[in-house]
Amino acid sequence: MKQLIDQNWLQEHNAKQEAAVISDYNALAEKLERSGIKIDTILEQAKQFTVAVPSWGVGTGGTRFARFPGKGEPRNIFEKLDDCSVIQLLSQATPAVSLHIPWDRPKDPSELRQYAEQYGLHFDAMNSNTFQDQIGQEESYKFGSLTHTNKAVREQAIAHNIDVVELGQKLGSKALTVWVGDGSNFPGQQHFKNSFTHYLDSIKAVYNSLPDDWNMLLEHKIFEPAFYSTVIQDWGSSYLAAKETGERCLSLVDLGHHAPNVNIEMIVSRLAQFGKLGGFHFNDSKYGDDDLDSGSINPYQLFLIFNELTDIRVQDPSYSPFYMLDQSHNVTDPVESLMYSAAEVQRAFVKSLLVDRNALTQYQEANDAMMAQASLKQAYNLDVEPILQMARLQAGGAIDPVSCYRASGYRAAVAKARPADPNKTGSGIV
Repeated sequence: MKQLIDQNWLQEHNAKQEAAVISDYNALAEKLERSGIKIDTILEQAKQFTVAVPSWGVGTGGTRFARFPGKGEPRNIFEKLDDCSVIQLLSQATPAVSLHIPWDRPKDPSELRQYAEQYGLHFDAMNSNTFQDQIGQEESYKFGSLTHTNKAVREQAIAHNIDVVELGQKLGSKALTVWVGDGSNFPGQQHFKNSFTHYLDSIKAVYNSLPDDWNMLLEHKIFEPAFYSTVIQDWGSSYLAAKETGERCLSLVDLGHHAPNVNIEMIVSRLAQFGKLGGFHFNDSKYGDDDLDSGSINPYQLFLIFNELTDIRVQDPSYSPFYMLDQSHNVTDPVESLMYSAAEVQRAFVKSLLVDRNALTQYQEANDAMMAQASLKQAYNLDVEPILQMARLQAGGAIDPVSCYRASGYRAAVAKARPADPNKTGSGIV
C-alpha cells in the first residue's frame, strides 16, 4: 500500500511515546476492571470505529466575506486524496472519502477509484450539488432546484442527482446525500405546500433510479442560503419526505443545521425509533451552521448523541449509519483539523461504550434523576485518551497524529509541489 509518510519514520516517532502509552493504558485497564469493564473489548471497538472525511474539507474554507487560502492546498481530486491518505495513515479512523459532484468529477472514474485504493481508501456517500449554477448549465438554481416552480429546472436537478448516482456506482459508493438550499427570503415568496410537493415528486424520481443496494440520505438545514423559510428545514420535514419516498430513503443529521439549543440527541432517538436515521455530518457550532471542528465547542453534546447511538446498537447490532466530518477550516491546517476531529468523534464513541446501561435503566425506571445523569457523567468524565492512542498504535497510525504530522514536514513539501495561483482572490465562499 502506498504511503506518503514513511512507515519506518512513523514507527520511530511513535517509539518516543510508546512506553508512556502502555503505562497509561495499563493504569486505565486496572481502573476499568474495578467496574467490570474489559479494556481490550473497548479497544477493539475503538479500532473498528470509522468516520468519513469530505473531499472539500481538505481545502481551506471561507465565508461570505473572504477566504484566505492555505499553503499547499489541493488543486484537484487526486491531490485531495493524497491529503486524505495522510489523515487516514495517522488517525487510522478515516478510510472513506465522501465526494461532492461536480467539484470532484473525474474524467475517468476507474482511474480515480484505483488511485484511492492504492492508499487503502474507498468512497462513502456521494453528494450532489444543486445549490450552485455550473458552467454551461441551461437552467438557473437561483430560485430553487428540486422544488423550483419551473418544471424544466426540477428536471435538470433530478437528472444531476441521477448522474451522481451513476458515477457513484462506478466508484463503489453505496449512498447519495441530497441537500438543497431551496427556500425563500420573504413572506409570500414561496407556496409552502406546493414547494414541498415538488420536492417529494423530485426526490421520488431520484430514489427510483437508485440501485437496490443503495440508500438515499436527506439532509435538512434550518436556514441559509434561504433566511425566511427552507423547504427541508428540520428533522420533521426530512422524516416526512423520507417516509413518503421509500424504505431506503433516510434522514441525515448535520449537527450544525438546527436552531440553537435544539435537543439533537432526542432527534437521534426519534428518527431511529421509526427506522429513518441514516447518518450524521459531524461538526460543532456556537451560533449557527458554523462548521467548526467536532467537539471544539460542546463535546458533552457529542457524547450524548453517541450515548443514544450506542443504545440503538445495543438493541440492533446490525445498525450501521453513515458517519462523515463536515467542517470548514478557515484558520487551521485542514489535515490537522480533520485528524483532531476524527479523534474527538471517536472519543465520544468510546466514552459511550463505558456507560453502565443496566444501572442507567434502573435509575430511569425509578425516576432517579440525580443518579441517571451522574451515570452518564461518570463515563463522560473518564479520560479515554490511552485507548485512542493504543488503537492508533496497534493499527499502524500515530500515537499523536498532529505532532507527528507537523514533524513529518508534509505541509511544507506539498506547498512546494502545489504553488498557489496568483490570479485567484480570497473573496467569497469556495
